[in-house]
Parts: sequence; C-alpha cells; structure tokens
Amino acid sequence: MTAPFYVSPEQLMKDRADFARKGIARGRSVIVVQYADGIAFVAENPSQALHKISEIYDRIGFAAVGRYNEFENLRIAGVRLADLRGYSYDRSDVTGRGLANAYAQTLGTIFSSGGEKPYEVELFVAEVADASEEDQIYRLTYDGSVADVATHAVMGGQAEQVEAYLAEHYTPGLGLDAAIRLAAAALASNDGEEARVIEPGTLEVAVLDRTRALPRKFKRLPEAAIAAALADA
Repeated sequence: MTAPFYVSPEQLMKDRADFARKGIARGRSVIVVQYADGIAFVAENPSQALHKISEIYDRIGFAAVGRYNEFENLRIAGVRLADLRGYSYDRSDVTGRGLANAYAQTLGTIFSSGGEKPYEVELFVAEVADASEEDQIYRLTYDGSVADVATHAVMGGQAEQVEAYLAEHYTPGLGLDAAIRLAAAALASNDGEEARVIEPGTLEVAVLDRTRALPRKFKRLPEAAIAAALADA
C-alpha cells in the first residue's frame, strides 16, 4: 500500500489562495467611491441582466467580482439574513457590519475547508448613514478577511493599477457626476499607455443616496444618466 501524498498546511493554503486570486483577477474591476451625498458603485459590466451591484437592505448595497454563481448565492443569503433580522427585531438592527461579519464567516469556513474549492469572489458591503463620516464600507476577500475601507477602493481585474489612479485623483466631497467620471477614468487607465474608451452602455452604476426621502437609499442609474455624467466634463 503506497503512502498518501502529503502537502503541508502552509502549501495547501497558498495553493488555494493562488487559485482564488487568479479567478478573481480574470474578472473586470468594481470600484466603490464615497461622494458628497452617499456611496457610488461603478463596475465595468456589459451585461444588462447579470448584475455585479445589488441592494441588500434599506441602506445597504452589495458589489462583487469573480464567479457569478458564487457571489449570487452570497447575495441571496445576505438578503434573506437581512430580511429575517429586520422582521424578527427591528429594521435598524440590520447593519452593514453585521452582514460583513456573516459573509466573512461563510467565506472563511469555505476557504479553510478541504472538502470544496474556495470561492473565487471578492465583495463590497456598504452602508450609507445620515452623515458621510458615519458611512461604512467593507471589502471582503475570498478567505474571509475583512477590511474597513475609507473613501474609495477597487477589487478584481487590474485592481492595483486602478487603485493607484484613484489614490492620485480622488478628492473628498465629490459630486455624483464627478465620482462617476473619476471611476470611469480609473477603469480606463492603462498603466501609462493610452487610456481605453469605456462606453456608458458597458458601465453598471448604482448609488446609496442619503438624500432620498424613501427609506430605501439604493438607486440604479440608467444608461442615459451615466452618459450624461460622463459627458458633463
């Protein structure tokens, strides 16, 4: 009887992390930007049916990159958790932090398990507050790690290149149109070479708008509004 093939725990975790990172990097980037009246999500996504950006609850938005079926399962689970908590207790008990913790536990458990492959996804969970200083943005990676994000962040695709552009050009207090133009320019940046042209129809944009009178602050922008924002230079 031959001895079973041995892989050290360190090597196993490294291989699983490399596998997840490569899958995520094949996707197109998603940007989250804090602007004067809320939080904007901007993704390069030519599909009109398969969304990367969605609403979870009244003040909470969700964005993801990676394998669609995997992050769609996570989105649905988040909606169900939020609905259950809001119904069982109070709507104010549903928070971005609570959802981020739940997602972190799920992703961490899957990543550490040897019985299934790690999820090839990264997530943003954002909650808009009455004041910009109290907005919450969390970035979750494939292994369940959580980062508290301030003002802007990028995941998926050429994330480092896009993040460098944002860090150089972002200024606090941007209007919504300016935030959309900044995000589009960051997605189109090409490491010192001539920037790509991104058409409004290939962008998916949604916002958490604190100025909305409705309890639900999530709003998806139509292509006409995106085109107007990009044209208003």
